[in-house]
Amino acid sequence: MKEEISRVLTMVEEGKLDKEKATELINVLQGKDQPVKLQKEIPYGNKMLKIRVNSEKGDNVNVNLPINLVKAVLKVGTNIAEKIPEAAKYVKDINVDLLIGAIENELDGQIVDITSANGDKVFVVIE
Repeated sequence: MKEEISRVLTMVEEGKLDKEKATELINVLQGKDQPVKLQKEIPYGNKMLKIRVNSEKGDNVNVNLPINLVKAVLKVGTNIAEKIPEAAKYVKDINVDLLIGAIENELDGQIVDITSANGDKVFVVIE
């Protein structure tokens, strides 16, 4: 079900759906009669964005970021980057509201899983 909700949010980002229609679709997918707002107020104090890099040579990285911090950085960082000419081109197509909406609609689990040719592994998980 989370994959389908993610697709709905992608369609919003691409301009194929408006937020109201996306909300209806998410409600149907979740089997709810009550409307679900794309930006509901839920405390995520205990949710973490976890980044793990496991190197074949033993150079491992473990980063845990609270979701509330990630949300704040997304908002502030994008606003700042838009004002810097060199950075603006990299953030112009990022829909921060869509990313935050995905987080707030509890789309969690593993979101990145990379294994390089030399065996290094990168995992990004929200839990």
